[in-house]
Amino acid sequence: MDSANEIREFLMTRRARITPEQAGLPVFGYRRRRVNGLRREEVALLAGMSTEYYIRLERGNAKGVSESVLEGISQALKLDDAERVHLYDLVRAANEGTHPARRRGPARAQQVRPGVQRMIDAMTALPTVVQNERLDIVASNQLGRAFYSEMYVQPQRPANFGRFLFLDPRSRDFYRNWGDAARQTVALLRSAAGRAPYDRDLSDLIGELATRSDDFRTLWAAHDVRLHHSGSKQVHHPIVGDLDLTFEGLEVATDKGLSILAYTAEPGSTSHDSLQLLAHWAATNNQTTQHQTPEANPTTSAAENTERS
Repeated sequence: MDSANEIREFLMTRRARITPEQAGLPVFGYRRRRVNGLRREEVALLAGMSTEYYIRLERGNAKGVSESVLEGISQALKLDDAERVHLYDLVRAANEGTHPARRRGPARAQQVRPGVQRMIDAMTALPTVVQNERLDIVASNQLGRAFYSEMYVQPQRPANFGRFLFLDPRSRDFYRNWGDAARQTVALLRSAAGRAPYDRDLSDLIGELATRSDDFRTLWAAHDVRLHHSGSKQVHHPIVGDLDLTFEGLEVATDKGLSILAYTAEPGSTSHDSLQLLAHWAATNNQTTQHQTPEANPTTSAAENTERS
């Protein structure tokens, strides 16, 4: 990824969404504005810097930019936490100079420590997965694999949320609000790319999705970013029907880039009862093999297992 170009396009898309009225700036006269959102000189004014300095930064020249400057721009453009972190990541990457050597050869399969696998296996009532920053599922418990059984129909391992959403038509039935899930997924990948612009595996994934999916290309161009701490999932599961779940994301402190996602349903709700039914189905059909990563698990689909039961 071109760090200078990423900075330019990110800042341009952020200022295009803010009107002078939203920024608290007076609008004199009725002359038609030639740009959407704020002009560069208005951002500079709000951020407390010269127009020339801001223009230089928006053109991608981030050499020696101070934290106070970035904070001023963040406030001027009303960046949320994810956007602020992303801007810092982009500037840091631009100041690193020569990028690290790209890794050659096939990617090494990522695994979790045995203690992490034992912990998520013990969470028998909660669908739980461990994902990396490329949104690969690198580990799961039995119920987690049953919950995302549609993702494991594809033979490619590790199972990946991006590939499932944009390259597998099953995702349109699985996610009841596919558009929202797609936007969140792209925003997570965009954030990851800002943190690791020279990650070859991540770049390859983004290139694959951009080449094969018009929807992905459109969403990628928006430069939206997101943090993945908590949220909700509304899905239609092929075994138990509609599920309305919330999730919490926890970083694995000893394994940088890995996060544990655990899903819960409101006690007493239909989704709670359906989740219990799915847990029973998973245990009965032996949907997953414990203490193994997805690469080592069978690729039997949910439908195939149902036929056997």
